[in-house]
Amino acid sequence: MSRLVIVVEKPSDWGAFYPSDNVVAAADYLRGEVAAEGERTQVINLCRSYKYMGTGYYVSLLAEARGHKVIPSVRTINDLRRRSLYGIDIEDLNTQLGKFLPEGSRDASDFGLLVYFGRTHYAPLEDLAQQVFETFPCPVLRIEFERQRVWQITAIKPASLHMLSDDQETAFADALDAFSKKMWRKPRARRKYRYDLAMLQDPDEAMPPSNKRALKQFIEAGKELDIEVDPIGRRDFTRLAEYDALFIRETTAVDNHTYRFAHRAEREDMVVIDDPQSILRCTNKIYLHDRLRSRKLPTPRTEIVFRDDSRKLAALPDLLGLPLVLKIPDGSFSRGIHKVETPEQLKLAADQLFQQTALLLAQEFVPTQFDWRIGVLDGEPLYACQYFMSRGHWQIYDHAARAGARPGTVRSGGFKTLPVREAPSEVVRLAVRASNAIGNGLYGVDLKVVKDRTVIIEVNDNPSIDAGVEDAYLGEDLYRRIMGEFLRRLERKRLGVRD
Repeated sequence: MSRLVIVVEKPSDWGAFYPSDNVVAAADYLRGEVAAEGERTQVINLCRSYKYMGTGYYVSLLAEARGHKVIPSVRTINDLRRRSLYGIDIEDLNTQLGKFLPEGSRDASDFGLLVYFGRTHYAPLEDLAQQVFETFPCPVLRIEFERQRVWQITAIKPASLHMLSDDQETAFADALDAFSKKMWRKPRARRKYRYDLAMLQDPDEAMPPSNKRALKQFIEAGKELDIEVDPIGRRDFTRLAEYDALFIRETTAVDNHTYRFAHRAEREDMVVIDDPQSILRCTNKIYLHDRLRSRKLPTPRTEIVFRDDSRKLAALPDLLGLPLVLKIPDGSFSRGIHKVETPEQLKLAADQLFQQTALLLAQEFVPTQFDWRIGVLDGEPLYACQYFMSRGHWQIYDHAARAGARPGTVRSGGFKTLPVREAPSEVVRLAVRASNAIGNGLYGVDLKVVKDRTVIIEVNDNPSIDAGVEDAYLGEDLYRRIMGEFLRRLERKRLGVRD
């Protein structure tokens, strides 16, 4: 458990808040009169200014020199001075501000927003505030917007605690309490573990990559190896650097927080699975297909179709035959995939899918009773499963509404888990080659076998590992092996050995 240290430039800056032993003056912190040597410490730097060579700057600089985790970091302080970095990818900025601004202020041409640890009371701007905070982790930020033809961020500046109004001080205190509540509480009596691993999950995810029993198994396997596995959520982004490793057990995507977590963990030199490169390479099927093809790996016959290329779309039946399969590039769990049997269905499905993407993947239809899934960890086969098609359906997952079923109900086929040695050798060999084309992490490679032909369907960077399914043969050893790989990498990192 980290010790929390709140650094203020002058004791009077904290005068509006409850007294706390965690609050220290900047001068005392700079003299080194705070944390014991070797104690894990989280520093919140609330100095009035982070000007280069000023007091606030030196608090963050010396915090990093002492091995303390500090917000804002020196990198954040420097980044906030670089206006070129303000172009955060917020495509719906106009929509968000339009929802927030009242009707009478539609002609407003500028607007400012205070953000406390990524929080704001303005609901339409919550995601924007969180994204800015994740990019520039700083206790209090002022975001300034300007509208000419479209809204854009014109400045992101640190704001000073002593300049806040009474209402703003209350909002800041609430945000600080929420941000630091896990560090405020007294540590439980427990033994110290050699390493701390953050396991990113979402308890509300409809189809998570691991069920609750599997997550508990990972925690238990970690304990056996002297690794404390701590479940975290998307709101714990700024705490990420407290850990030694990150294990993502939430469905990944390049355009959501999972990629930002992976990228931040890699930047902090943490051991991370799934790493950002694997997420990038696997989550987009067009990228993945091109990479597999460049490695001369067998895949179904495939064509890429552009939104405005009606001629190519019409030619697909001749190129691939009917039926064929249309896929959006970033679908998962059989979502965003259509099987079409006529030219009319092809046109209808394409029109629907092109509302979500500029490119589509079209593939020949390869009918099988089941797909092979080979789990691969660091280039070695880990488990083998057969996933059977949902009854009366051509995919493993059937998202179509059924009579009497609740909205959103998903049906899936059965499964069979068996030793890797009992899977066809060609299936295992191709799975390892496909995963090696991605990286050295944890992957699930899907393949189909038709007569003497084996094709790779896709490589998943975030494969399903559910208790009762993928662990049906290996049992607890499956979780030990994965946690063991984390331990191996952590030990090599400690010794200065790079993979």
